Amino acid sequence: MLIIISIVFAVIGFIISNVLKSKFKKYSQVGLSNGMSGAEVAAAMLKHSQIYDVQITQVEGQLTDHYNPQTKTVNLSHDVYYGRSVAAAAVAAHECGHAVQHATAYSFLQMRSSLVPVVSIAANLQQYVFMLGFVGIGMFKSPIFLIIALVLFGITTLFSLITLPVEFDASHRALVWLDNSGFARGAEYDGAKDALTWAAMTYVSAALAALVQFLYLLWMLVGSRD
Repeated sequence: MLIIISIVFAVIGFIISNVLKSKFKKYSQVGLSNGMSGAEVAAAMLKHSQIYDVQITQVEGQLTDHYNPQTKTVNLSHDVYYGRSVAAAAVAAHECGHAVQHATAYSFLQMRSSLVPVVSIAANLQQYVFMLGFVGIGMFKSPIFLIIALVLFGITTLFSLITLPVEFDASHRALVWLDNSGFARGAEYDGAKDALTWAAMTYVSAALAALVQFLYLLWMLVGSRD
């Protein structure tokens, strides 16, 4: 059952990912009225927020944009860094939203950052849990195996849930700044909001998948003791 749940949410995640790519492609063709690139938008938002110790870099890949709190870098993909579109502005502002969170000691970002090392280990061990569970279904009936699986999934589920307010808050900060600064208003603002909403849906899907898997394991553990 756990494997079926994973497959179902994998399909949902795949669909959302494709919609996100479609939205990004759509709004990448809508030029920003001020003609600024994603990198320039990011620099403007950081300056407005009085953040001067964060660097803006270009990284390879598509939709690989992220903020690294350890190196204090806003890392933008090629299409976002050089793009002069609504999509580029939205993504660049969103990543700067994370930089603002870091600068203002946003609690959920701090919690997520502190969990990264533990989550990395738990996520790797989960792969073996899936393999063992797939090879020997009977192992899921073992209380010890279930407790181990529950702890691992509990850690990754907590991380996924904490990620939600972090991502939604970063998008909110981005949209407020884009609107107040005049960088994106009217149709441009609506496009930026649409793109960021679908980006957030990828995290919602991942959090739901983790939560359902955790609750299923918890139900199995409780059932095994009856």
